Amino acid sequence: MNIEEAWTKTIEAIGAKVGSQTFDLWFRPIKFIELQDQQIILEVPNKFFRDWIEDHFPGLIPETVEKFLKKEVSVKFKVFERNEDPVLRKIETKQENRRAKLANRGIFLNPKFTFDSFVVGASNQFAHAAARAVADAPGKAYNPLFIFGGVGLGKTHLMNAIGNRIVDKQSNIKLMYAPAEQFTNEFVYSMRNDKMDEFKAKYRNLDVIIIDDIQFIAGKSGTQEELFHTFNALYDAHKQIVFSSDRPPKDISPITERLRSRFGMGLIADIQIPDVETKMAILGKKSDMEGIQLPEDVSYFLASKIKSNIRDLEACMIRLGAHASLTGKTITVEMTKEVLKDLILDEEKALTVDYVQKQVCEYYGLKLQDIKAKKRTRDIAFPRQIAMYLSKNLTDSSLSEIGKNFGGKDHSTVIHSCKLIEERRKKDEEFDKKIDYLIKKIKGG
Repeated sequence: MNIEEAWTKTIEAIGAKVGSQTFDLWFRPIKFIELQDQQIILEVPNKFFRDWIEDHFPGLIPETVEKFLKKEVSVKFKVFERNEDPVLRKIETKQENRRAKLANRGIFLNPKFTFDSFVVGASNQFAHAAARAVADAPGKAYNPLFIFGGVGLGKTHLMNAIGNRIVDKQSNIKLMYAPAEQFTNEFVYSMRNDKMDEFKAKYRNLDVIIIDDIQFIAGKSGTQEELFHTFNALYDAHKQIVFSSDRPPKDISPITERLRSRFGMGLIADIQIPDVETKMAILGKKSDMEGIQLPEDVSYFLASKIKSNIRDLEACMIRLGAHASLTGKTITVEMTKEVLKDLILDEEKALTVDYVQKQVCEYYGLKLQDIKAKKRTRDIAFPRQIAMYLSKNLTDSSLSEIGKNFGGKDHSTVIHSCKLIEERRKKDEEFDKKIDYLIKKIKGG
């Protein structure tokens, strides 16, 4: 199979794996240029594309190509040449140099994510203030700091901003920023290869530890045990600990109670879905950073139509910028409607029972087939009742239609479930907040 055929097969396989929306936004614009020795040269519209693909799907392209080409290859991204602003180019070069310099010290922070580039609004004001306080006085202000919120709302930005500010102020500080998955993988590797002393020395002698997506450790008893001891060692030594999650500590399950209590020992701050004005401000700042001319009416249109999260909003802006660069056309509302028609159509679709079920299952860590099956264990029956309640209140489906979506339940079962949830909301303030959070999450995403 020649390289052109292999690339065509690769693109098809990646599309099947990542889904149509992600594929259309991030992979379809990639152009195959050539194969030099063992290196595939690919062209992307701008550096943002390259960074996003390398951050979210590292290794996916070479691994997929190798399956069809039957030999090892590496990938080099070539950024589409255009008349870029020299000031922007200078900033990007400085950021890349900083990224490389910190990486040599084992600190993997994104230099773009700073407090200066973070747009503050009512939805994130408290979390931003808490993050600034921690960055200005690590180990003294709030310890641990636990930030939670939905996907793509700015948690990772704040986590990196904390790290970047601390490193700027204290150049020799021992700091570690890592996703929870990395902590787990390193722990498992150390256990298997008899290197636990090295692992403990690495994590327990830090001045600052920042762990993203801590919900990943749910159900991993060995990782939880090690994190508990790491937490104690750092906390007792007055070292700063920062966690982020897509949910509050009380909703991370299954997890040990003693670890859950550690998460709540300091300050818990949440990030909500931003309003239209905040989204417009974010678009304004991001478009300036990327050198994209985004008219105000286009910014308002995007902020009004894209309700899911900031990451999708930025992705739409980048796609528009890439389209404008490739065609030489000015970005307008008409162009936006045409270029993003599939995404905007998806956003405007009415909520479905299936979507509600998926969101509830994701929240409770269940499989979709569990909530549709006839199992009556409490860990499944209770989320099922919540999903029925939310389906009744958030979708246009009839009670009978809702029942059918839950494995053929009749309408009386749906009514009973709705009554139970409604009554508990009135009696249990914490539960009521949980349902409010789910409603906002489903309406927003």
